[in-house]
Amino acid sequence: MNIMTPVERENPTCPEYFPEFVIGIESPADRTEKALWFIFRGREILVKLNKNPGVIPRLLDFGELGLSGIREQYLGMLEGIHCYSVELSGDAQAPEGMKFVDLRQAYSEMNEKCFTLVNKAVQVMEWDRTNQFCSRCGTKTLQKPGERGKECPDCGELFYPRISPAVIVLIRKGHEILLARSPNFPQCLYGLIAGFVEPGESAEAAAVREIREEVGIEVKNITYFGTQAWPFPNSLMIGFTAEYSSGEIRPDGLEIDDARWFSVENLPELPGKISIARQLIDYFLKEEGVEI
Repeated sequence: MNIMTPVERENPTCPEYFPEFVIGIESPADRTEKALWFIFRGREILVKLNKNPGVIPRLLDFGELGLSGIREQYLGMLEGIHCYSVELSGDAQAPEGMKFVDLRQAYSEMNEKCFTLVNKAVQVMEWDRTNQFCSRCGTKTLQKPGERGKECPDCGELFYPRISPAVIVLIRKGHEILLARSPNFPQCLYGLIAGFVEPGESAEAAAVREIREEVGIEVKNITYFGTQAWPFPNSLMIGFTAEYSSGEIRPDGLEIDDARWFSVENLPELPGKISIARQLIDYFLKEEGVEI
């Protein structure tokens, strides 16, 4: 089954809303139908070779592939189809007719709804992998019944999937927006200012701080835009728009090595369509009368 074309929803402002996906914790004991298997080798996902990228294997049992899984997690149901994630060892080889794809490549090839499920699967897999033992006393943890959580049978400590909130901001100055380049980006790619929220800090305060730290300017009229789950590594991206207030652009040289004001006439290479960064930029372009 190619899950790149699930049922489309009519509300375009909620691209990640999945009423057809029902979260599950415990795998059904009597399943007789094929399931979707999100299979990971580190930060790579196994997909079928097909003219359409991102085809997730659909099998009755994971063992049909001849691979040995380290751990397996039940995710829930997509339109009545059971879904699982599986962790493989680092030396696992792709079966014939399949290949491993880096998650960032998968992000660029899959549509948003497909990638949202991959996002969920890899984060559940990583949470299971990193919480096998209690970080407080070292005892092996147990699955907490009915919850996506693990519990220490000795000291009672609970471990739930970690979500790291991060902010990302589209800064506007008249008919221009601020785009910045990280040293880790491809040479011509520019994106938006972003960063993680510190403990005890509001998302709005984090936006002001990150902008000040990375490019040295001040902003005003910070307005909420939307959110996006992001598996690099386990983020919840909180998008804002803001208006330039004062200051001269001064890239910090660490997180940002170049930042400039761009108009619709001279835009550089932009982030991929799935990302909330691109959604924010496209929002600006529509306001400027540009067809997307």
